[in-house]
Amino acid sequence: MPRYRVQVRDWSRRDLILTDTPNPNCPDCRGEGGHNHDYGDYETGEYAGTEWEPCSCWDEDRHWVLLTLPRLHRRQTPEPWGGYSDEPPF
Repeated sequence: MPRYRVQVRDWSRRDLILTDTPNPNCPDCRGEGGHNHDYGDYETGEYAGTEWEPCSCWDEDRHWVLLTLPRLHRRQTPEPWGGYSDEPPF
């Protein structure tokens, strides 16, 4: 049974999307959606990074765009004193 969630995605454009979530009762990932695996360099054995292995209880790429949201640009309001001044404050 799918478990859907509504969220705002802000990657290439702002969208309101419906997305699947991991199964909270999954015995493999315990609701986290996958596992992190650390790996090392073959020559030195030093830490080289972490890979994410998604669990089979959900599809992290499954989503549906419900609504494209407009980008809200912040308006710059002028300072109440009119900006910077080289006059002393007294």
